[in-house]
Amino acid sequence: MINSVLKQLNFSEKESAVYLSLLEIGSEKANEISKKTGLNRTTVYDICETLMQKGLISKYKKGAGTYFNALDPKHLLTYLDREKEEKIKEIDKQKSKVSDLLPQFISLQNIYGKTKPRVQFFEGDKGMREAYEDTVKSKEIIRGYANVQTMHEGLPNFFPEYYKRRTANKVFARAIVPRNKMSIERSLHNQEEMRDTRFLPEGEMTFSPEVNIYDNKMLIASWKEKIAIIIESKELADLQKLVFDLLWGVLPSK
Repeated sequence: MINSVLKQLNFSEKESAVYLSLLEIGSEKANEISKKTGLNRTTVYDICETLMQKGLISKYKKGAGTYFNALDPKHLLTYLDREKEEKIKEIDKQKSKVSDLLPQFISLQNIYGKTKPRVQFFEGDKGMREAYEDTVKSKEIIRGYANVQTMHEGLPNFFPEYYKRRTANKVFARAIVPRNKMSIERSLHNQEEMRDTRFLPEGEMTFSPEVNIYDNKMLIASWKEKIAIIIESKELADLQKLVFDLLWGVLPSK
């Protein structure tokens, strides 16, 4: 189990062997670590240098010898915090580069005068999240048919953060939902999440997919099949907005 976790932290097998050996024996010279791990002395020195750079071990002189010492395992958490910070910095640099080059990317997209696809298909958890990110840029109210229970089961932990991004962009939503426990609980957050909810009558009036209508688009998501489609068509979107508004008008506000 420990070796598996260290592997996930990008430790090589040799790094794991040296680090775990030092945790067990405390402080020791490279030749003793070499005997315990079966690695040659030069390799042990190189690996210890790497582990010191990661802030997980230290070294000190005692007489004519150099000893290596494993620090408190809590330093693994500090190591991960540093890795996280470096990753964020790297992503920020990449975003800055992409932002600077965005006009060139756009010009390449339109170089032959072709229009972008009017229908986009998304699949799997990552694709579903990508599809939903399109809605946070809506320039008008999002009209949605949604089953909150199947949404949150389909993408656990995604929607609370999504709601924050949508509200940060000041995009309001109207939702027609089946009356179930999770939909009722979520409606208690309507004000902070910039949403108005109306419930279908109780009984068998329920559904599992979701449809969002916004701008000149429709997002259709199947939570059971983990697929989503965005259709861009003013004609189709206008019709769906009309149908939604008619139903919205006859449903009770509570």
